[in-house]
Amino acid sequence: MDRFQNTAQPDWDWWGKLWPAPGETLRQLGITSDHTLAEVPSGNGYFALPAARITDPNPIYALDLDESALDELTHLAEQQSIENIVTLHGDARDMTHHLPEPVDVVFHANSFHGVVDTTEFIQQVSDSLRSGGWLIVVNWHDLPRETTTVAGEPRGPPTDLRMTPDKTEMAVLDAADFTLDTHIELPPYHYALRFER
Repeated sequence: MDRFQNTAQPDWDWWGKLWPAPGETLRQLGITSDHTLAEVPSGNGYFALPAARITDPNPIYALDLDESALDELTHLAEQQSIENIVTLHGDARDMTHHLPEPVDVVFHANSFHGVVDTTEFIQQVSDSLRSGGWLIVVNWHDLPRETTTVAGEPRGPPTDLRMTPDKTEMAVLDAADFTLDTHIELPPYHYALRFER
């Protein structure tokens, strides 16, 4: 299967400029030591690594189609003595077959704009969550790409793929039995929606 549309792994240098404290962002979104979490897709672990520090010893499941990104994540986790990340090679659109257990949180950052069949994807998320679990979607604001600059260059998905919070909310609520729990602004260019199953 192909990866989600326009969701290539960003360069860590500019990613760090945009998200200088990913652990603080995760805590702002409600992630605590009580959670098990799946980052889907995980890439090379920019959020999975700090999430693992927060939830330790509870597992972080990092699911991605890109084996090289997962290899990099495994290497980084070993370097940082992080032992509770479980990498899973597979497609997010088939996550129920890859996750070994239902989780408390599915974390989906910066790629919802690239999901072609949102209904199929959200149903997979719903089936992967424990009752009362959360789906957290972090998305680029619906702004012209030329205005979302990092290190002096336009970043993020093409303008025509960006989604308003309302459009993201409706895509999730139309697909499965979720309720919107909270909307959190993540300046300068992102928002997060947390849904409860």
